[in-house]
Amino acid sequence: MPRIAWSRDELLLACALVAQNDWHELRQGDTNVVDLSELLRSLPTNQGAAQADSRFRSPNSVSRKTTDIATAHPDYAGAPTRGGKPTRDVVADFLEQPTEMLAAARAIRAGIDSGELHAIPPQPDEAGEAGEATAREGRLLARWALFRERDRGLRDRKIRQARQRGEALRCEVCTFDFQRTYGDLGNGYIEVHHRRPLYVSGPTETGLDDLAFLCANCHRMCHKGFAGKSWRTPDELRAEIGRSGSY
Repeated sequence: MPRIAWSRDELLLACALVAQNDWHELRQGDTNVVDLSELLRSLPTNQGAAQADSRFRSPNSVSRKTTDIATAHPDYAGAPTRGGKPTRDVVADFLEQPTEMLAAARAIRAGIDSGELHAIPPQPDEAGEAGEATAREGRLLARWALFRERDRGLRDRKIRQARQRGEALRCEVCTFDFQRTYGDLGNGYIEVHHRRPLYVSGPTETGLDDLAFLCANCHRMCHKGFAGKSWRTPDELRAEIGRSGSY
């Protein structure tokens, strides 16, 4: 079976293990390595490979990857192993944003443990363009967020809340109003977006005040992979527009 490159999600989970071990490698007999091997083989994105090859993401391969990660740390005194650019990138991200990256790893584990991530099919736009699959939080959390935001019941409840409060159904970034533009066809239509990413909020039940109204274009831009991110707040997207000179 040809070698399958480590995904961003896998690297994120492995790097969290090394970071929590004071940036030292872990041996294949370590219970944490065995546990991570089982977890990686169970990932929704890996089930086909795991069924086809019992050696896929074995404790030995996980241990070797922890060595790649540990030797990619800038304080490592020896010669680094050839872990590849994705490994070096995830190490750099952990050093730059350790709290957020550890939280992302915990959120992925929680999604696997609860069974939620196994039940979510690949989502449109989750990694459709260059860079999206390498966003800091990983593909699986981006998939989970998009799936939750497409929950029709959640969106309908948010719309009812807005109407009870007398709030307009328009994009919080660009102020686009579907009904104003499309008439009755656009009446009551708007999309919703989480104000905080899953790795910040955790996989908790979404409160309606945690959601923002966005038009389809702005929603897509909030999730577009760019500069290592595939999630933005409405305020961050508004700032991007301002930097482009469109406002």
